Amino acid sequence: MADFIITSLQSWDIEIGSTIKNTAFEISKQHRVLYVNPPMDIATRVRIATGKGQLTTTSRRQIEVIQGESPIRRIKENLWVLDSPFTIHSVGQLPTWLFNSLNRKNGKKIGNWIMLQAGNLGFKDYVHLIDTDLFRSLHLKEYIHPKISIYYRRDYVIGFPYWRKHGPSCEEALVRQSDIVLANSSYFAEQLRPWNANTHALNTGVDLELYDASKDIKKPADLQGIPSPIIGYTGAIIESRLNSTLLYEIIQKSPEYNFVLVGPEDEHFKNHALHKLNNVYFTGRKEVKELPEYIKFFDVCINPQILNPITDGNYPLKIDEYLALGKPIVATATHTMREIFAEYTHLATTSDEWIAALKVAIPESLNKNLEQKRISFAHTHSWGHSVETIYKAINEFSEQYS
Repeated sequence: MADFIITSLQSWDIEIGSTIKNTAFEISKQHRVLYVNPPMDIATRVRIATGKGQLTTTSRRQIEVIQGESPIRRIKENLWVLDSPFTIHSVGQLPTWLFNSLNRKNGKKIGNWIMLQAGNLGFKDYVHLIDTDLFRSLHLKEYIHPKISIYYRRDYVIGFPYWRKHGPSCEEALVRQSDIVLANSSYFAEQLRPWNANTHALNTGVDLELYDASKDIKKPADLQGIPSPIIGYTGAIIESRLNSTLLYEIIQKSPEYNFVLVGPEDEHFKNHALHKLNNVYFTGRKEVKELPEYIKFFDVCINPQILNPITDGNYPLKIDEYLALGKPIVATATHTMREIFAEYTHLATTSDEWIAALKVAIPESLNKNLEQKRISFAHTHSWGHSVETIYKAINEFSEQYS
């Protein structure tokens, strides 16, 4: 049985739902998994120490380990999370020559730490899965010597300003050196396949135990008193993902509907005129386990994404979560939505198209036949199905080179 080492751009301690964490949980049902959290960089440590940076759940854990807490946690049988008792160089905006030098030093430091801890756990002949960790994982193949290396583009991070300077070249190098490449959509897979023919589209899954339409769920207190129809959204409320202008137009033109947005807001949304509208409610961040309680009482679920390179090819996990609870959906017509979800959702681009789609979707909330079709479709997107795609790619590669 192969062991897995996962190095991710995303900390295990992130406070929102996580594709890579769900993937790690699913893999750990059959294999041992060591999930390596990103180390704290020097710039972040300085900002926090001087009161200029925010202390998050992730950074608090990083500092505790640096100060002597145990670096390894056993989450469940076969699954461990590893933190680093050191800081690494901040490299994102450095000149190329200095970036190359310090990023390699970071990689060596992280790689030696992984080898020590993986050895203590008895890991061997492991698969290394790199989850969009463009900088820190670039040189790890040299230092941890995996049996099989996999690069996974879960997100189009090179669309964000921080990654634009060095991200494209690092991602190309990772794709070229990996044995297997996974991408969060066929759109992303087509972008990466010219650099590595062994590239596979990987649809994500949904936690069918958590998002179970048959469960008797109590209505959350902060939905009490909000009259139907309720149009709802769950997830991060951030400028790079959601179209605030579109959302404002839709809500302003639809006073007969109430809109509930569940999730943490960035500064853009916190200061947006949306907060002045009478028919929109912001609940703030909720625990992942609480989200089905809200979705259950939405008449229609929405995903008003902004169209950009980050969102167009991304696989929106929330759509499967909405469908698993049988909800009618209106969403922005991204590439992935058109390719995978068009039959089970209403897609729109302009505010007028959105409003027209909502008028069709709202009565569908009472249609039990359509509800069951949505639920059945969501059940084809379990995490088990998603991870089976990874196993299949590994087996095919192993047979080819055995």
